[in-house]
Amino acid sequence: MALITKAIRGTQDVLPAESYKWQHVEQTALAIARDYGFREMRVPVFEHTELFQRSVGETTDVVQKEMYTFEDKGGRSITLRPEGTAGMARALLEHGLHNEPLPVKVSYVTSCYRYEKPQAGRLREFHQFGVECFGAAAPQADAEVIALARTVLNELGVTGVALHINSIGCPTCRAEYHAALKAYFAARKDELCETCRERLDRNPMRILDCKSPACAEIAAGAPVMLDYLCGDCRAHFDAVRACLEEAEIAYEIDPRIVRGLDYYTRTVFEFVSDALGAQSTVCGGGRYDGLIDELGGPHLPSLGFGMGLERLMLILEAKGAKFPAPPRCEVYLVSMGEQAARRCFGIATRLRDGGVSAECDTVGRSLKAQMKYADKISARYTIVVGDNELESGRARLKNMETGETDDILLDDSLYTTLYTKSLDRQLADMTDLFGEAVE
Repeated sequence: MALITKAIRGTQDVLPAESYKWQHVEQTALAIARDYGFREMRVPVFEHTELFQRSVGETTDVVQKEMYTFEDKGGRSITLRPEGTAGMARALLEHGLHNEPLPVKVSYVTSCYRYEKPQAGRLREFHQFGVECFGAAAPQADAEVIALARTVLNELGVTGVALHINSIGCPTCRAEYHAALKAYFAARKDELCETCRERLDRNPMRILDCKSPACAEIAAGAPVMLDYLCGDCRAHFDAVRACLEEAEIAYEIDPRIVRGLDYYTRTVFEFVSDALGAQSTVCGGGRYDGLIDELGGPHLPSLGFGMGLERLMLILEAKGAKFPAPPRCEVYLVSMGEQAARRCFGIATRLRDGGVSAECDTVGRSLKAQMKYADKISARYTIVVGDNELESGRARLKNMETGETDDILLDDSLYTTLYTKSLDRQLADMTDLFGEAVE
């Protein structure tokens, strides 16, 4: 049988040499979310297809063209999640979280799946950091999730990012806007792509989000939603802007933002980077006040955002952002003989229990080969243990970077010494990352 050696197109492996960067980004984002009161929630990777049809919208590209949908052995239509919000909303209702004190604020790092042409920062399996705030109607909530996203980007060292905001109104004021859009696009219906001609009667706003160059050119002259906002939606948008200004968060009003999912209402926003050309949006979100109703729950004004991690990683690399140093072995225990090997294993285990990265030989290498291996894995220190060291109870601790050695006892003082060196090294790494002394 031939060996399968390639990943499926549109997916990618994250190897150990890069995974520590992903861990840094994910842990930073979740920690900041906790500071804002958002607690992590995890939901299954697949759901009933109807969930996404009802929430995302049957006229969207996601539902019409991009979902991974299949029938399981029980004859049920199942879909791999194309985005994070719908599953979180389903879990909220199923477990009665909306009966808890509001708002319910959740965060997540999750994988998503869309069948579309793979390109840089846009894969068929991709990952998102996201937050959802259920049960908050005030404009301060809009500003809060925007501020959270900005804090994550700032903390990670992302530069050259601009916040774009818009309001796409509510069902009341959007009805008049839809009529204006239909009239505008109907005059040039024959120039639209086949998909947009089908959208014209069902949901003309989706035409504004079409990626076809011909449709995009036509849409550039279309009416804008901001001219059709009702009094309540106008007041809400103005209040969101006032909150952002109070928090000194710069923004641009972009009337062309509609987002690609049907559940959005009122505030929508994107953080746009100057680093990747056409694929410039690193984070997008907004308010979805009618989603919980649509899924059979009570009226629960809500909002959130999704931040694409693959695209974020590309931006961080392009901007030369700082990452913490990759993990290294703190001490490698070199053994000579079976008794020494057992003693080294015991020392390594106790060091690991104390939070110090330690390794010892597990493949039967010679003394010379063990030293070469310690150098190859960039071990900071080595300790050679043989019969003489076991008998005397003393060994030499070698700094592999400077070549300096210290005489140490093979007793409890060994652990104190290495714990202290490990802590000093961690503080030095944090100082290097953040550019100031860490105490």
